[in-house]
Amino acid sequence: MEDKLRIRAAVAADLGGVFELERGAAEAPHWTEGEYAAIVGVEDDAGLVQRCLLVAERDERLVGFAVGKVIGAGVGVGELESVAVDAVARRMGVGRTLCVAVIGWCRERGAEAMELEVRAGSEGAIALYRSLRFAEVGRRGKYYRAPAEDAVLMRLELVGDE
Repeated sequence: MEDKLRIRAAVAADLGGVFELERGAAEAPHWTEGEYAAIVGVEDDAGLVQRCLLVAERDERLVGFAVGKVIGAGVGVGELESVAVDAVARRMGVGRTLCVAVIGWCRERGAEAMELEVRAGSEGAIALYRSLRFAEVGRRGKYYRAPAEDAVLMRLELVGDE
């Protein structure tokens, strides 16, 4: 019997798996191991910028992760910075579940809106974000490299959306 998907805050022991999964997802933003490590274990509710690294596990195996942040205290803006799902776990609700978890985490810390940017050619990701009620609010021309591609800017209003 397959275990249910489990979302939790990452711990230091997850960092190798997160980094490996991220490197295997060409469309994911590529950060250094140190950038991920800086997020883990830091809970500074008083800080101007708060971040989370959430991991998704199925059958005790890392199948995805997401990074979120909130800028500002009280009337903040949340950002879905990165979502990556292992190729074998795509189209199974992992990405959606991670996004919902990050949105909830940001809302708990006072975010009144969520923002993200995504490659214009990432049709599956854009469809996912639209299904979560994100709306396109702009573009950054040729923002991404290898290949050169526009970034689609999306926003979700959280006020009155409880």
